[in-house]
Amino acid sequence: MARKKTEIQAIRSDVPIYPIGVAAKLLNVHPRTLRIYEKEGLVQPTLVGNRRMFSADDIQWITCLRTFIHEEGISIPGLKKLLEYVPCWEVSDCPPEIHQNCGGRVDRAVPKTLHQVGDAVAKAEAKESDTLKRTATGQKKKHKSSG
Repeated sequence: MARKKTEIQAIRSDVPIYPIGVAAKLLNVHPRTLRIYEKEGLVQPTLVGNRRMFSADDIQWITCLRTFIHEEGISIPGLKKLLEYVPCWEVSDCPPEIHQNCGGRVDRAVPKTLHQVGDAVAKAEAKESDTLKRTATGQKKKHKSSG
């Protein structure tokens, strides 16, 4: 007798409840793929102790990532660069009624500091300022203690 498959959902979609193995099975990928996405800065799973935990929003975002990579043909470095300039919903042409309610939406676009063209000092200062902004936002990762 075949069992009926039931879908289990978290109370809130941003609660990290899936360990990396379960998240990989839900996405039909190898756990190493998720580690690569994390290393590349495309996903930021919550760390509980030394375990990576993913939320339903993370799963939805990774599904979007895989669509960009496999169906749209955008490479990981290209996707990272693209997301620096525009939010994900502009890359995928999501209408406002979709992206406003999307738990997996990601906006990693960082405005660039303007500088005078040809001024090497101003260019270096602008680049340093942009790097500081980027690292400041990157340090706001979700970390939770196991205790």
